[in-house]
Amino acid sequence: MRIDGSHFKDEEGRTLLLRGVNLGGSSKVPYRPDGSTYRREGFFDHRNVSFVGRPFPLEEADEHFARLREWGFTFLRFLVTWEAIEHAGPGIYDEEYLDYLYAVVRKAGEYGIELFIDPHQDVWSRMSGGDGAPGWTFEAIGMDVTRFAETGAAIVHAVYGDPFPRMIWPTNYSKLAAATMFTLFFGGNDFAPQLRVDGEPVQEYLQRHYINAIKKVASRLRDLPNVVGYDTMNEPSPGFIGWQNLNVSGGLLRMGPSPAPFQAMLLGAGFPQEVEVWEFGLRPKLRGRQLINPHGVRVWRDGYDCIWKMHGVWDVGEDGTPRLLRPDYFAAADFANDYLRPFANRYAREIRSIVPDAIIFVEGVPGGAHLRWGPEDEPRVVHAAHWYDGLTLLTKNFNPFLTFNAVTGRLVLGRKRVRQAFVEQLAHIKNWAHEGMGGVPTLIGETGIPFDMQNKRAYRTGNFSRQIEALDVNMQALEANLLSFTLWNYTADNTNARGDRWNDEDLSLFSRDQQTDPNDINSGGRALEAAVRPYARRVAGEPLRMRFDIHKRIFEFEFRHDPAINAPTEIFVPNYQYPRGYVVEVSDGTYEVNREQQVLIYHHEAHRQIHFLRLKPC
Repeated sequence: MRIDGSHFKDEEGRTLLLRGVNLGGSSKVPYRPDGSTYRREGFFDHRNVSFVGRPFPLEEADEHFARLREWGFTFLRFLVTWEAIEHAGPGIYDEEYLDYLYAVVRKAGEYGIELFIDPHQDVWSRMSGGDGAPGWTFEAIGMDVTRFAETGAAIVHAVYGDPFPRMIWPTNYSKLAAATMFTLFFGGNDFAPQLRVDGEPVQEYLQRHYINAIKKVASRLRDLPNVVGYDTMNEPSPGFIGWQNLNVSGGLLRMGPSPAPFQAMLLGAGFPQEVEVWEFGLRPKLRGRQLINPHGVRVWRDGYDCIWKMHGVWDVGEDGTPRLLRPDYFAAADFANDYLRPFANRYAREIRSIVPDAIIFVEGVPGGAHLRWGPEDEPRVVHAAHWYDGLTLLTKNFNPFLTFNAVTGRLVLGRKRVRQAFVEQLAHIKNWAHEGMGGVPTLIGETGIPFDMQNKRAYRTGNFSRQIEALDVNMQALEANLLSFTLWNYTADNTNARGDRWNDEDLSLFSRDQQTDPNDINSGGRALEAAVRPYARRVAGEPLRMRFDIHKRIFEFEFRHDPAINAPTEIFVPNYQYPRGYVVEVSDGTYEVNREQQVLIYHHEAHRQIHFLRLKPC
């Protein structure tokens, strides 16, 4: 695979439309002991874990890769975490995990599956309510991870218990633990220049360990041809960088107790605070206030003090009252371009010191700015933004007549308008790759739907029609924009009770609990009527239009051929949609049907520029 302008290309020069999944949802947590986030036992023993078995035990690899290939998902965003590689301590790498990783990725190649490595994180670490970084990163800067709950530094499933508030985990982005770590990782040189870890500036310490961990992966996998590249970091956060007023709460999501950054700093320093409590809705509502940390617990270990107090952001007066000295300390900063962009360039150079031809996938800030990318930046990058219908994701329900357009900031009413809003939001992402990044390709790195809609009604009734409709609307919007994408997600050990085993999320296309016949490769699949569909995999020119009607099972594709390409166009045509075969209509040329390989090979004629194919059931 290579990049040519805004397209992915194969060795014959054909345009590739990549379609796959994120593998897998439970890769965020350890396999031994079971790190499912609802489990408290052993949670804080973060150095003694193993991710060998994520995304699945090696003995299950054939089953899962065969299923993904059968469904046409031949391009994966393959999750690893920094913690999986370096959990035992700084510079101590889990060689058993790296060996396991090599074996799984090599097995994917045997099934014709290509992938890129995603160093995954959410809200920094499992210790701060997400996943990604090892627990010792907090210890390195003086934080005690066992005190996050009492001090309001993070809301963590294992500590909070069940029922865990729905989709509350993103609020950790603006709480003390994660926000501090992201600020130090990306901007420690500017905002915490006095802080050193083992004599090294904190920003360099954290970035060096992170990059070296992923370089260990690159070194182990570099001879596997099905590994095409590396993501820089999943959903990077600015932390406090760019926060205009430290007295004002905010962040990616307001839900539950929401301390302003200054309050978060005081809570960590042992000062009880009454903080705002917000309720999520179409318009978030302030529901009251709540006293946090009434016993004055400090998040800082003995011998350490608040980093932000040390740097003059706040202080304590002679009367013992804390006061904010610099409410705009982080304000004058462009995170995406002044901090994230230099990191992405450094990361690309470092990875390419191991794998010179690696494609680098870059992301902007979730709910925030995309990266700008120019000729002075590293070449061969992909705009790998994420997109979800936020209303569906956060409410775990799909309303075909209502959504929120993240581009316009407005509510959208009406079935047709909702569908058009999805198309427009994805078009905005794709257009940014042209306008702000010099015409690089776009791959939607994450998109998908929750399957536990309506309080898991489908699991009781077996009726997944709501999920099928929701996923189809998403897929149609992606196809309307002719986008490559990797769905979130495929979790091999998903259950109806615990979903993807992380913060009660449940977005997996597969679950053992839906598997009624282990001999049927499709059994266990969810909403396959929408997920498994025809698409143009390799195009001898420029794709112009693609559409699939799941009700009539009619597929249409149009493209303009490139005279320099001699190879045919390949259409993936799943037997799942056409168990009795299909009728092919073409504008010109000839075609061959291979039902075993689930592919239609189309040979266009040179006398026409634009070619059209139409498939319908027999």
